[in-house]
Parts: sequence; structure tokens; C-alpha cells
Amino acid sequence: MFYSLQLSFVKYLRNETVIKALGQRIKKLRKAQKISQRQLAFESEIPETQIRRIEKGQVNTGISTIVAIANAL
Repeated sequence: MFYSLQLSFVKYLRNETVIKALGQRIKKLRKAQKISQRQLAFESEIPETQIRRIEKGQVNTGISTIVAIANAL
């Protein structure tokens, strides 16, 4: 039972819908400002590969990364 609870909790933490929506929103904001992923990576001090993965909804990123991206946008 404990294992089952752990899996439910992990699934809750990794809500695919929210992760994909966040990535889409970041991409939309970046494109609205006409900046490249490379420029966003530079401004936010986040690796470009990480920016790509976030925008594709492939990674459950931390709040500090989200704040860095928000400040760069």
C-alpha cells in the first residue's frame, strides 16, 4: 500500500498537462518578444537544451528555473 501511495504522489508531482502548458506558455511569450531560445538561455543563464526541453514539456522544471526564465522574458 505504501508503494501505491508513493506512485500516486509522484504522479501528482509530475502532472503532464501542467508541464506541457507551462512549456507552451513560455514558448508563446518568447516568440511574442521575438527572441530565440539561444537568447532566452543566455538572458536566463539556463542551458539552451534545458529551454528546449521545458518548451516541449519534457521536463518538470524547478521554481528557480521558472523565475529565471520569467525575469528574462
